[in-house]
Amino acid sequence: MGKTNLAERQQAIPGIASESDADAWFERRFNECFEAREAAKTPSMSIVVTKGTLDWAYPPFILASSAAALGWEVSLFFTFYGLGLLKKDVDDLEISPLGNPAMPMKMPFGPGWFRAIDWKIPNAVMGNVPGFEKLATSLMKKTMHDKGVASVEELRTACLEADVKMIACQMTVDLFGWSMDDFIPEVRDWVGAASFLPTAQRSDVSLFI
Repeated sequence: MGKTNLAERQQAIPGIASESDADAWFERRFNECFEAREAAKTPSMSIVVTKGTLDWAYPPFILASSAAALGWEVSLFFTFYGLGLLKKDVDDLEISPLGNPAMPMKMPFGPGWFRAIDWKIPNAVMGNVPGFEKLATSLMKKTMHDKGVASVEELRTACLEADVKMIACQMTVDLFGWSMDDFIPEVRDWVGAASFLPTAQRSDVSLFI
C-alpha cells in the first residue's frame, strides 16, 4: 500500500496506524455488515410436492405451516400427483400401504397391548385383498382422529392463513385434463417448472417431497 493511500485511510478511520490495522478494520467492518444483513434477512423455504396420498399429504403442509409460523417465506410447488392436494375436496385421500411396505399397521381400537402391536402385513396380502387400501385408510384416519392430529384440509387452511404461496404446475393440469375450476381459488400461480426454479434457487431451504 502506498503512503498516500495509508494517509487517506488514517484520515478517514481514526486509530489506524499501519497497513495491518487498516486491513483488520475493514475485515471487522465487513463481518459486522454481513452478520447484520443475515440477521435482517427473512428465511425462505421452497417445497416441491409430488405425492397425493393421505400419508404423503402431511409432510409438506406440516413443514410449510411450521416455517410460516416462524416468520419464514414459504412456497409450495404442486406437480404430478401432488397437485391433487390443491383440489377443493381432499376428504377422499387414501393411503397406499403397498407403496410403503415398511409402514407398520397399528389398530386404533382394543386394549393398549393390542394397539401397540406393529402389524407387518405382507405385500401379497396388501396387493391382493380387495378393499385393503380403504381399510388401511379408515384405520389411519381413526388413529389420527384419536390422537388429535389435524386433518389435511385444516393444515392446508392454516398454511393459507399464514400466507404460504400455493403454486400449481400448469403442465400437470394439462397432462391430466383437469380444469382450474377443480382447484381452490387460493392457488397463487399456474406456472411450469422453469418459472419455479428461480424461487427454489433463492430459497434458504429447498425440499422435494
